[in-house]
Amino acid sequence: MVPERSTSSSLRPLLLLESATLLSGAGNGAALVVLPWLVLERTGSAGSAGVLAAATAIPLLASSLFSGTVVDTFGRRRTAIGSDLLSAASVAAIPIVDHLIGLDMAWLVALAVIGAVFDPAGVTARETMLPAAAGRAGWALERANGVHEAVWGVAFLLGPGMGGVLIAWVGAVNALWVTAIGFTSSALMLALLQVPMSGAPVSDAEPDSMWRQTTDGLRFVWRDPLLFALTAAIAVLVSVYMPIEGVLLPVEFEAQDQPGRLGIIVMAMSAGGVAGALLYGLFARRIRRSLVFRGAFLVTATLVLVLAFMPPIAVMVVVAFFIGVAYGPVGPILNLAMQTRSPEHMRGRVVGIISSAEYAAGPVGYLIVGFATEHLGVRTTFLAVAGVIMVVALATLAVRSLRDLDGLASSIEEPSNLAEVLDVATGGAAPLIMPPRDPDHTEHRSG
Repeated sequence: MVPERSTSSSLRPLLLLESATLLSGAGNGAALVVLPWLVLERTGSAGSAGVLAAATAIPLLASSLFSGTVVDTFGRRRTAIGSDLLSAASVAAIPIVDHLIGLDMAWLVALAVIGAVFDPAGVTARETMLPAAAGRAGWALERANGVHEAVWGVAFLLGPGMGGVLIAWVGAVNALWVTAIGFTSSALMLALLQVPMSGAPVSDAEPDSMWRQTTDGLRFVWRDPLLFALTAAIAVLVSVYMPIEGVLLPVEFEAQDQPGRLGIIVMAMSAGGVAGALLYGLFARRIRRSLVFRGAFLVTATLVLVLAFMPPIAVMVVVAFFIGVAYGPVGPILNLAMQTRSPEHMRGRVVGIISSAEYAAGPVGYLIVGFATEHLGVRTTFLAVAGVIMVVALATLAVRSLRDLDGLASSIEEPSNLAEVLDVATGGAAPLIMPPRDPDHTEHRSG
């Protein structure tokens, strides 16, 4: 265990990384509000707003699959900075194009896609630098991961609200200048960040093709029982959980003409998620991770079942908050597993591939739940969704590989150069890390 210490110099990398995460996340959260509003403002068509969402979702799904390979190929810090600068350029280009030639749907879609397609690589790059930043701060990974997930939660609490305020204050087009400044500030903080293994690719071998490197990562996750079980469980849960916020609750409250209730419930879930992640970081050492993970699924499933009966709004808000609290530890635990079960040279791909499963699960869930809601109604579909979540939660009790969560390391000694990477990976023997032609022969467990 790395000893706790709290000097300002040792905390600097972690503060820079989390500040960049907050700014970038808030910028994306604001864009989620500003861009659809801008489309509706210019076209008056809800269908056009849907076209924009679909146009960004499809390349986002594809790019997420390769995001980890980009990180492992070009370097962690370089990729994170590039992602933020491209996001800044794409949102700044919208008011520039509007001023010079006028916006139309083609320009909006093209610029939104450019901004979104590189986001997964930036998220993955920041994630892969977290262990080194935590080590410099003397923090256990559970604590760092809890704070990291809480920062994301705060970013997506503040971002949409900030976007709405900016629309009212300076208009939708000018609001994008503020988000561009946020992305640029994030990139500047990342440029100041100095942690081991962040600046250049780890391996000095001849690189494989992007596809070959990505499939190596896919095989690695497939053949690791713990990572595969976590990926499958979370992907299924995401596929039915996201439509609660994106389909079921909006349809129910739109019928009641109560849009404000939707916002309150979603904010309560988000606030609960922040609290849950922080609480896990504080108390992680006192309880078995496998128990926390399984308990999180079971409590979440039970509370979603309560929500499915559509109790009075005050009860729904309280239940929504505790759904967030219950599910809050899942993100930090998944992060820890990805960080400690993946070899140094492949961490970006492992993070990117598991994240891509979540990106893919959401749209699939929207399609299925949307179709079911249209034909069966909100209440029946909501109960079915709650039933699926309960089945997944009960299934985690029978998955033996989840016991491996209890043996994960709480910290990683980050190597400072390639020679150390090879020595750590091989124990002084032949360099198994160079390159991973067969993931079955790669030593990767840190805990």
